[in-house]
Amino acid sequence: MSYTYEYPRPAVTTDAVVFKLTEGENLHILLIQRKNEPFKGQWALPGGFVDMEETLEQCAARELKEETGIKNIKLYPLGAFSEPDRDPRHRTISFAYWGFCKKNPKIMPKSDAMNVGWFDLNHLPGLAFDHEKIIKKALERALEVMAV
Repeated sequence: MSYTYEYPRPAVTTDAVVFKLTEGENLHILLIQRKNEPFKGQWALPGGFVDMEETLEQCAARELKEETGIKNIKLYPLGAFSEPDRDPRHRTISFAYWGFCKKNPKIMPKSDAMNVGWFDLNHLPGLAFDHEKIIKKALERALEVMAV
C-alpha cells in the first residue's frame, strides 16, 4: 500500500550500545568508524534505518550484526532520542538499545563501517550525532543493573 501525506514525516533509526567488561573490570563500549557521510571517519554507535518490514528490535540486532559481525546478544530498550537537529541529513528519531557482551566476540567492520573497536569509557574518541548522550544514558542504566 502506498500513502501520500501532506505533512513531512521523520526517519526512524535504531542504535545499539554494547558494553563489555574487561579483565581489569573496566567497562568498554563497541563503536564503529563511519564509512559514509555524514560524519564520515568519525566513531559512532552501530545503528541505522528501520526497514519497512521489521520491528525496532529486529533493526537494532540487524544493524549490530551488519556493522560489527556481533549477533545473538540480548538488547534491552533504552529510550528514544529525538532532538530535531540530531542528524544533519533530515529529521531522524532514534530508538536506542543496550546490552552486555559476556565473551570477547570476534568483531569485523562490515556494511557502513570502515573500522570497529572496543573503547574504554574513560577514553572515548569524538562521537558522531548525539551518541555521547545515548552512551551516557546507557551507562547509567548499566550501572543500575550491575548494582542490583
